Amino acid sequence: MTKSILLVGVGGQGTILAGKILTTGLLTAGYDVKMSEIHGMSQRGGSVSTHVRYGDMVHSAVIEKGGADVLISFEQMEAMRWLSYLKPDGRAVINSQVILPQSVLIGKTPYPKGILENISGKVKTTTLNATEEAAKIGNPRGQNLLLVGTAAKLLGLSDIDWNSVIEQNVRAQFVEMNQKAFERGYSLV
Repeated sequence: MTKSILLVGVGGQGTILAGKILTTGLLTAGYDVKMSEIHGMSQRGGSVSTHVRYGDMVHSAVIEKGGADVLISFEQMEAMRWLSYLKPDGRAVINSQVILPQSVLIGKTPYPKGILENISGKVKTTTLNATEEAAKIGNPRGQNLLLVGTAAKLLGLSDIDWNSVIEQNVRAQFVEMNQKAFERGYSLV
């Protein structure tokens, strides 16, 4: 059976690193894993998505609409934008952070209201302020690993040595703080 995880966010939030860590962890657990990244205008704060699929045999990295078991969103509006990719019985993990897109900043469009309420009325949702939680442990940029920790717990991926995976994928000076962020996310569920 193949599972699909869709990570979405805005450029600079660490979405791609989060996907890489998930992929590495799943590979070490013996799964066949495929990953695909779409950067968009990530350098300018645009939408970024990473598709991760794993199981006994995975043929494609691309998650089709209605095919994701878990949607991990690093920002509210990105969760709404990608919600159609989640299975009806899937689960959304959403960082409550708001990052205003350029169109809102220049006054062209308003930021939608009630996003979290709307989503939680449609699918099983875990909402947390990952940005604030990461700051509490001294790593404001650790929201990405915090969200990965939350998803790992929800997916039952406890048999993976996540500390080792983080150590393999993060620069030495950031290993410990990212491990703490992952552990914090894991403990919040």
